[in-house]
Amino acid sequence: MNELPIILIGAGPANLMAAQKLAERGFRVEIYEQNAAAARKFLVAGHGGFNLTHDEDMSQFIQRYSREELTACLSHFDNKQTRRWLQDLGIPTYVGSSGKIFPQPPIKPIQVLQAWLDRLNSLGVHIFYKQKFTDFTSDTVCINGVHKKFYKLIVGLGGGSWSKTGSDGLWTTIFQEKGIAIAALQAANSGFNTCADFNELEGQYLKNIVVNYKEYSRQGEFVFSNYGIEGSPLYFMNRYLRNDPFPLTLAIDLKPSYSLEKVQKLLKSKKPVASVLKNELKLSNTAIILLKKLPKESYTDPLNLASSIKKYPVVVHSFRPIDEVISTAGGIKFEELSEYYALTKYPNVYCIGEMVDWEAPTGGYLLQACFSMGAWVAANL
Repeated sequence: MNELPIILIGAGPANLMAAQKLAERGFRVEIYEQNAAAARKFLVAGHGGFNLTHDEDMSQFIQRYSREELTACLSHFDNKQTRRWLQDLGIPTYVGSSGKIFPQPPIKPIQVLQAWLDRLNSLGVHIFYKQKFTDFTSDTVCINGVHKKFYKLIVGLGGGSWSKTGSDGLWTTIFQEKGIAIAALQAANSGFNTCADFNELEGQYLKNIVVNYKEYSRQGEFVFSNYGIEGSPLYFMNRYLRNDPFPLTLAIDLKPSYSLEKVQKLLKSKKPVASVLKNELKLSNTAIILLKKLPKESYTDPLNLASSIKKYPVVVHSFRPIDEVISTAGGIKFEELSEYYALTKYPNVYCIGEMVDWEAPTGGYLLQACFSMGAWVAANL
């Protein structure tokens, strides 16, 4: 075993997983983190519902990712292995109604992290905090102005959202100066700023709807905010409209279980429109308020109203600011990496996690990929 340490830059979930797997193999492992605590984004993400992975069959699971280069690592350490790993840490899990996997109540995110850090400590992994990474060569890394020699270097510095957690994207300059190609960091899993003002609906949900854009569609729910709309089917659409010029129009199917013809037939009845919307179509109050925002001629004409129910137009003019979105697209291009995520220009340096150019929807897929990348690198180092 080499006497030099394996050094990891960043104490996020991808690197923590790599550190555990490497330490279990007997390597000397050191983690250097710029914050005063580990995995701050991991904890912040837990505030909105701490789903750690998803129970979906892996044949479908793998298709949720934007890049096929993740297939090998996801197959190597899949969602079932994540649950077994958590159980081994003393964290039992359960599958929610949507297929998302959560820690059993009343376990909190900080308890999951602490159990993980305790395991790393028991394996002899050393984590050093308030350590600023500024440069690297093929065999040294500069941290707090000190050049440290390594056996292997694993860098997992996250994307460019939620900079308060340390995920600020400033690492891109270091890599670009070394001629490493990076796709620009962009908002992913982002809500939309809308052209219309939906302030009167702020905090209200549209449930059991389908969001459509070109040939893409996604069922789910979203919520209105003071700037526009947020929700998982909207996040899903990000990658499909990112390269199109704003403004763009999303078509919302407010009654996906009914055909256009059935909606038209109900609206053509002699019953009052308000009664049909509420009692026959069983639309929510939020959906009805939305329809009443239509021009009078559209609301009062059965054919136009039916068309609006099946394709309600919401014009969006931009993503939310990158610093507040859940994750980012872009990062180090896979063309710069080997199949084991080592830089081809620096074969002893590996890059994993959100700093690499891939994206996935919310629902446990983001964390699972980080776990899987960490386990994959550790197994093939």
